[in-house]
Amino acid sequence: MAQTVAELRDISFVLFEQLGIEKMTENEKYADFNRKTFEMIVKEARNFGLKEILPTYTEGDREGVKLVDGNVKPPECFRRPFKLFMEAEYAAMTEDPEIGGQGLPHVMSSAANEYLSGSNFSFAAYSTLGHGTGKMIEIYGTEEQKATYLKNIYTGKWGGTMLLTEPDAGSDVGALTTTATRNEDGSFSLTGNKIFITSGDHDLTENIIHPVLARIEGAPAGTKGISLFLVPKFLVNEDGTLGERNDIYCTSVEEKMGIHGSATCSMTLGASGKCKGFLLGDENKGMRVMFHMMNEARLGVGHQAFMHASTAYLYALGYARERIQGRSLENFANHDAPSVPIIEHPDVRRMLLDMKSYVEGMRSFTHYVAACFDWIELAESEEEKTKYNGFADLLTPILKTYNSNIGFNVCVEAMQLYGGAGYTKDYPIEQLARDCKIASIYEGTDGIQAMDLLARKMPMNEGQVFMNLIQEIQGIIAKAREIEALKTIADKLDEAVNKLSATALELGKNAMSAKFKTAFAHSVPFLMAMGDVIIGWLLLWRATVASDQLEAGAKKKEISFYEGQLKTAEYFMQTIIPTTLGKMDAIAFGCDAAINIADESFGEK
Repeated sequence: MAQTVAELRDISFVLFEQLGIEKMTENEKYADFNRKTFEMIVKEARNFGLKEILPTYTEGDREGVKLVDGNVKPPECFRRPFKLFMEAEYAAMTEDPEIGGQGLPHVMSSAANEYLSGSNFSFAAYSTLGHGTGKMIEIYGTEEQKATYLKNIYTGKWGGTMLLTEPDAGSDVGALTTTATRNEDGSFSLTGNKIFITSGDHDLTENIIHPVLARIEGAPAGTKGISLFLVPKFLVNEDGTLGERNDIYCTSVEEKMGIHGSATCSMTLGASGKCKGFLLGDENKGMRVMFHMMNEARLGVGHQAFMHASTAYLYALGYARERIQGRSLENFANHDAPSVPIIEHPDVRRMLLDMKSYVEGMRSFTHYVAACFDWIELAESEEEKTKYNGFADLLTPILKTYNSNIGFNVCVEAMQLYGGAGYTKDYPIEQLARDCKIASIYEGTDGIQAMDLLARKMPMNEGQVFMNLIQEIQGIIAKAREIEALKTIADKLDEAVNKLSATALELGKNAMSAKFKTAFAHSVPFLMAMGDVIIGWLLLWRATVASDQLEAGAKKKEISFYEGQLKTAEYFMQTIIPTTLGKMDAIAFGCDAAINIADESFGEK
């Protein structure tokens, strides 16, 4: 069976051979699982995703979302798989079974979602976004709030959102104007408008719980005065039944470039003066609460972009094997020679290996970061816990931004491989490219993530977290140098790692000097260069594992897979990393033209 959406063998390789997650089952928390059950979970997710969700991908895109009499109607084809999705308890896989979860490690949820979300992100947005809402309530909510909302959200009976962005505030959250007025019963009355709200309204769930950022009257200006409120679509009675409709409505749905099956809503709160909300956490501490959900969402966006790339690559690979066009290069002058599958053409092979290297690197990157959260929970020492906590913090903005950009680039390259056919709606590539583009905009643009990396994450613990990561990479380089076939590419990655450290030091100095604007003008290129080095590390790690398996006498049917890992790492190190070295030279040079060019010089007004 041809692989679609994700490659099952490669997922297994990352989970069990590269990351060694089977070891997690030695801990009491996951003692009920073993490798066989983990493999079964991924296979069941694959079966469900390909059978129930994937058929909705094109149909949902073409039907789109409709606003009818103030109510949002998702694509009809989503209803059956949504019901089955909730019955299968996929909405909160990592949570305790007592509150509606499956009690799985984070990395297993990440792997299963390659198929559950990867088969149709627009569908997944309705079914998984509520997890972040539930997590905030679990951590910051009162006992009453947990009892009221938590299980209903984690089981998917109720949906969840994130009401942050406003028309005149955008990413400058501190400029929001939504207000909250105290009521005598301890609740608050909210008034304001929010935009770009994913799953802001729909009827797939019986209720939707909206976490809303707002400012209590009299609170300080800026982010210091922002609080977070739970605003249910339907108010909840004391006995848990649904009460009257709350005064929060969708006024329009956005007409977007892609993800047409996902409802992106403009929301109005308190148009009739009756929008009731309930404080979550402490007053004026809303950003602290919301950032917990935003970090989860940023990781999810990085996952989302990678999944689009994985699907695009596999479609392109299948097409290259089937599409007959042109004579082979060695027979180019022989007009009687037969046409061949385009996979035999050198440039097509380059494109495929380019896509393969990025997709497999992003798969390892995505699941590695997910595993960090498991290793934090299972750590046997504070030192180990601190280490992986630091890695999770440092890598989050990189995963989000790097995967978003590279994921889109892979979709574009897949379209190029298809040629004119890829630009038509006869094939899924044009939709994958449209759908993937939002990832670099979701949850903070590239510039915002790069500012976070440069200003907050790189200096953590006086730079020790970054140095710990460098040590991890150097550990794999040292191991690879012991393998004759990997010595050359290990040296190339080592060169990149050393230059990354030097570039980070130079950029950090400039960020704390009068050149700080120039430093931040180069922050996104630095983040992307760091992402290249991380992907290089993970591909070299893959190659060392594959080399060990070949040396140990891999089964005949596995040889091509393992040899593919060596060739993929070789390609990335000898083709991509040299360009990364050049990019780091440019960053270190620190050209200030973007800062010093006059506004008028950009063009006529």
